[in-house]
Amino acid sequence: MKRTIDTPDNADVLGPYSHGTTDGSVLYTAGQIPITPSGEVLADDPIGVQTEQSLSNVERILAAAGLSTEHVLKTTVYMTDINDFDGMNEVYWSFFESEPPARTALEVQRLADGADIEIEAVATVPDAASK
Repeated sequence: MKRTIDTPDNADVLGPYSHGTTDGSVLYTAGQIPITPSGEVLADDPIGVQTEQSLSNVERILAAAGLSTEHVLKTTVYMTDINDFDGMNEVYWSFFESEPPARTALEVQRLADGADIEIEAVATVPDAASK
């Protein structure tokens, strides 16, 4: 059965979507741009700052579902400039130091609110016996 995940620790969603959804075995996060919990978009900050904020938002969604980055199976990273890959990757590693998830990174023309990065994640939800 589908369940939505919303957390007051992230900025409010501004549309018909949830921070995340789960069927009890897999959790999907919505794409996270570098927006602070108070709603400030860090679009003018360096890619490392934007990456950290986007992944912090992902972390808070996972935490709202009782999960952590250790449960992430796959991420997709959208960037408006693939030349920012090294700067993104440097920060990304700090969130996934051991057994990093599979990842796709690609360049896109534009992202919401002028952000340079958006990150989404797919995580496994362990059964109740292993929590």
